[in-house]
Amino acid sequence: MTVRVHVDVVVLSLSPAADDDTGTLTVQTLLHDSRPPRLPGDVLGEAEDLDDAARRVMGEVGLHDPRHVEQVASFGAPDRMPDQRTVSVTHLALVHRPFAPSEGWRWRSATDRPQPLAWDHDRILDAALDRVRSKLSYSNIAYGLLPEEFTMSELQEVYEAVLGMTLDKRNFRKKVRGLGLLEETGGMRRGSHRPAALHRFTSPELVLLDEGPLV
Repeated sequence: MTVRVHVDVVVLSLSPAADDDTGTLTVQTLLHDSRPPRLPGDVLGEAEDLDDAARRVMGEVGLHDPRHVEQVASFGAPDRMPDQRTVSVTHLALVHRPFAPSEGWRWRSATDRPQPLAWDHDRILDAALDRVRSKLSYSNIAYGLLPEEFTMSELQEVYEAVLGMTLDKRNFRKKVRGLGLLEETGGMRRGSHRPAALHRFTSPELVLLDEGPLV
Protein backbone atom coordinates (compact mmCIF):
# COMPACT_ATOMS: atom_id res chain seq x y z
CA MET A 1 0.00 0.00 0.00
CA THR A 2 1.29 3.44 -0.95
CA VAL A 3 0.78 6.11 1.69
CA ARG A 4 0.91 9.74 0.62
CA VAL A 5 2.33 12.33 3.05
CA HIS A 6 0.64 15.72 3.12
CA VAL A 7 1.90 18.82 4.95
CA ASP A 8 -0.82 21.16 6.20
CA VAL A 9 -0.29 24.51 7.92
CA VAL A 10 -2.67 26.26 10.30
CA VAL A 11 -1.90 30.00 10.15
CA LEU A 12 -3.30 31.96 13.08
CA SER A 13 -3.43 35.68 13.81
CA LEU A 14 -5.55 38.14 15.75
CA SER A 15 -7.70 40.99 14.51
CA PRO A 16 -11.11 42.52 15.22
CA ALA A 17 -13.96 40.71 13.50
CA ALA A 18 -15.18 42.46 10.33
CA ASP A 19 -18.68 42.94 11.77
CA ASP A 20 -17.49 44.05 15.23
CA ASP A 21 -16.94 47.78 15.76
CA THR A 22 -15.73 47.37 19.37
CA GLY A 23 -12.18 46.51 18.36
CA THR A 24 -12.23 43.23 20.30
CA LEU A 25 -9.61 40.84 18.95
CA THR A 26 -10.64 37.44 17.59
CA VAL A 27 -8.57 34.49 16.37
CA GLN A 28 -8.36 34.40 12.57
CA THR A 29 -7.07 31.66 10.26
CA LEU A 30 -6.29 31.41 6.55
CA LEU A 31 -8.76 29.36 4.51
CA HIS A 32 -9.11 28.81 0.77
CA ASP A 33 -12.21 30.09 -1.03
CA SER A 34 -13.00 26.55 -2.19
CA ARG A 35 -16.26 24.90 -1.21
CA PRO A 36 -15.86 23.57 1.35
CA PRO A 37 -13.03 25.77 2.60
CA ARG A 38 -9.68 24.13 3.34
CA LEU A 39 -6.45 24.86 5.15
CA PRO A 40 -3.16 25.52 3.32
CA GLY A 41 -1.38 22.30 2.44
CA ASP A 42 0.30 20.20 -0.24
CA VAL A 43 1.88 16.81 -0.87
CA LEU A 44 5.38 16.37 0.53
CA GLY A 45 7.89 16.50 -2.32
CA GLU A 46 10.31 13.62 -2.85
CA ALA A 47 13.33 15.81 -2.06
CA GLU A 48 11.71 17.82 0.76
CA ASP A 49 11.87 17.39 4.48
CA LEU A 50 8.80 18.35 6.52
CA ASP A 51 10.05 21.80 7.55
CA ASP A 52 10.95 22.71 3.95
CA ALA A 53 7.50 21.63 2.79
CA ALA A 54 5.82 23.68 5.50
CA ARG A 55 7.84 26.76 4.48
CA ARG A 56 6.87 26.20 0.84
CA VAL A 57 3.18 25.93 1.73
CA MET A 58 3.40 29.12 3.79
CA GLY A 59 5.11 30.93 0.93
CA GLU A 60 2.38 29.84 -1.49
CA VAL A 61 -0.25 31.64 0.64
CA GLY A 62 1.92 34.77 1.02
CA LEU A 63 3.46 34.10 4.42
CA HIS A 64 7.24 34.53 4.39
CA ASP A 65 8.14 35.65 7.91
CA PRO A 66 6.03 33.94 10.59
CA ARG A 67 6.71 34.89 14.19
CA HIS A 68 6.48 31.27 15.37
CA VAL A 69 6.28 27.86 13.67
CA GLU A 70 6.01 24.40 15.21
CA GLN A 71 4.80 20.95 14.28
CA VAL A 72 1.47 20.12 15.92
CA ALA A 73 0.42 16.54 15.16
CA SER A 74 -0.09 13.89 12.51
CA PHE A 75 -3.49 12.81 11.23
CA GLY A 76 -3.79 9.44 9.53
CA ALA A 77 -7.33 8.08 9.69
CA PRO A 78 -7.71 5.54 6.85
CA ASP A 79 -10.65 7.39 5.30
CA ARG A 80 -9.52 10.99 5.83
CA MET A 81 -8.91 11.45 2.08
CA PRO A 82 -11.23 9.79 -0.44
CA ASP A 83 -8.76 8.97 -3.23
CA GLN A 84 -5.66 7.62 -1.48
CA ARG A 85 -4.45 6.76 2.01
CA THR A 86 -2.92 10.06 3.18
CA VAL A 87 -1.16 11.07 6.38
CA SER A 88 -1.13 14.77 7.23
CA VAL A 89 1.74 16.28 9.22
CA THR A 90 0.34 19.55 10.51
CA HIS A 91 2.29 22.69 11.39
CA LEU A 92 1.21 25.80 13.28
CA ALA A 93 2.30 29.29 12.20
CA LEU A 94 1.63 32.44 14.22
CA VAL A 95 1.76 35.99 12.89
CA HIS A 96 1.26 39.32 14.60
CA ARG A 97 -1.41 40.72 12.30
CA PRO A 98 -3.21 39.34 9.24
CA PHE A 99 -1.24 39.98 6.05
CA ALA A 100 -2.59 40.26 2.50
CA PRO A 101 -2.71 36.60 1.39
CA SER A 102 -2.27 35.16 -2.08
CA GLU A 103 -5.24 35.07 -4.44
CA GLY A 104 -7.89 32.57 -3.38
CA TRP A 105 -7.07 32.75 0.32
CA ARG A 106 -9.01 34.65 2.93
CA TRP A 107 -8.84 35.33 6.67
CA ARG A 108 -11.78 33.75 8.48
CA SER A 109 -12.76 33.29 12.11
CA ALA A 110 -10.98 30.24 13.51
CA THR A 111 -13.77 29.49 15.98
CA ASP A 112 -16.99 30.74 14.36
CA ARG A 113 -17.08 28.67 11.19
CA PRO A 114 -20.16 29.02 8.98
CA GLN A 115 -19.70 25.54 7.51
CA PRO A 116 -17.54 22.44 8.01
CA LEU A 117 -14.10 22.55 6.43
CA ALA A 118 -12.89 20.07 3.83
CA TRP A 119 -11.92 16.53 4.89
CA ASP A 120 -10.77 16.52 8.54
CA HIS A 121 -9.55 20.11 8.55
CA ASP A 122 -11.94 21.10 11.35
CA ARG A 123 -10.18 18.57 13.55
CA ILE A 124 -6.76 19.81 12.44
CA LEU A 125 -7.67 23.44 13.12
CA ASP A 126 -9.09 22.58 16.54
CA ALA A 127 -5.88 20.72 17.43
CA ALA A 128 -3.80 23.80 16.53
CA LEU A 129 -6.06 26.07 18.58
CA ASP A 130 -5.83 23.71 21.54
CA ARG A 131 -2.04 23.73 21.25
CA VAL A 132 -1.86 27.53 21.47
CA ARG A 133 -4.36 27.69 24.34
CA SER A 134 -2.43 25.08 26.27
CA LYS A 135 0.98 26.65 25.70
CA LEU A 136 -0.22 30.07 26.84
CA SER A 137 -0.27 28.63 30.35
CA TYR A 138 3.30 27.35 30.42
CA SER A 139 5.32 29.27 27.83
CA ASN A 140 5.85 32.63 26.16
CA ILE A 141 4.14 31.50 22.92
CA ALA A 142 2.13 34.75 22.97
CA TYR A 143 5.17 36.38 21.33
CA GLY A 144 4.03 34.81 18.05
CA LEU A 145 0.87 36.94 18.09
CA LEU A 146 2.46 40.20 19.23
CA PRO A 147 4.80 42.81 17.75
CA GLU A 148 8.32 42.96 19.19
CA GLU A 149 7.21 45.73 21.57
CA PHE A 150 3.81 45.79 23.28
CA THR A 151 1.97 47.06 26.32
CA MET A 152 0.71 44.90 29.17
CA SER A 153 -2.85 45.58 27.99
CA GLU A 154 -1.99 44.29 24.51
CA LEU A 155 -0.47 41.16 26.03
CA GLN A 156 -3.60 40.55 28.09
CA GLU A 157 -5.77 41.06 24.99
CA VAL A 158 -3.90 38.21 23.28
CA TYR A 159 -4.56 35.86 26.18
CA GLU A 160 -8.21 36.83 26.38
CA ALA A 161 -8.78 36.47 22.63
CA VAL A 162 -7.18 33.03 22.41
CA LEU A 163 -8.67 31.67 25.65
CA GLY A 164 -12.09 33.25 25.06
CA MET A 165 -12.32 34.59 28.60
CA THR A 166 -11.80 37.76 30.61
CA LEU A 167 -8.82 37.83 32.97
CA ASP A 168 -8.39 39.87 36.11
CA LYS A 169 -6.03 42.71 35.20
CA ARG A 170 -4.17 42.94 38.51
CA ASN A 171 -3.65 39.20 38.95
CA PHE A 172 -2.58 38.74 35.34
CA ARG A 173 0.05 41.47 35.48
CA LYS A 174 1.39 40.30 38.83
CA LYS A 175 1.82 36.73 37.57
CA VAL A 176 3.40 37.75 34.25
CA ARG A 177 5.87 40.13 35.85
CA GLY A 178 6.86 37.48 38.39
CA LEU A 179 7.90 35.00 35.70
CA GLY A 180 10.81 37.07 34.40
CA LEU A 181 9.75 36.72 30.77
CA LEU A 182 9.36 40.45 30.09
CA GLU A 183 11.48 43.55 30.22
CA GLU A 184 10.57 47.20 29.73
CA THR A 185 12.00 48.80 26.59
CA GLY A 186 11.92 52.36 27.90
CA GLY A 187 9.40 53.38 25.26
CA MET A 188 5.80 54.45 25.72
CA ARG A 189 2.62 53.85 23.74
CA ARG A 190 0.75 57.15 23.44
CA GLY A 191 -2.82 57.55 22.24
CA SER A 192 -6.24 58.64 23.44
CA HIS A 193 -5.58 57.06 26.85
CA ARG A 194 -2.76 57.64 29.33
CA PRO A 195 0.69 56.61 28.06
CA ALA A 196 1.55 52.93 28.65
CA ALA A 197 5.02 51.43 29.05
CA LEU A 198 6.25 49.19 26.25
CA HIS A 199 7.61 45.73 26.98
CA ARG A 200 9.28 42.92 25.06
CA PHE A 201 10.01 39.29 25.77
CA THR A 202 13.49 38.64 27.13
CA SER A 203 13.86 35.83 24.57
CA PRO A 204 12.74 36.04 20.93
CA GLU A 205 12.22 32.26 20.89
CA LEU A 206 9.90 29.85 22.65
CA VAL A 207 10.58 29.50 26.38
CA LEU A 208 8.91 26.84 28.51
CA LEU A 209 8.17 27.81 32.11
CA ASP A 210 9.37 25.83 35.09
CA GLU A 211 6.48 27.15 37.12
CA GLY A 212 2.89 27.36 36.08
CA PRO A 213 0.25 27.56 35.08
CA LEU A 214 0.31 31.22 34.09
CA VAL A 215 -3.50 31.28 33.63
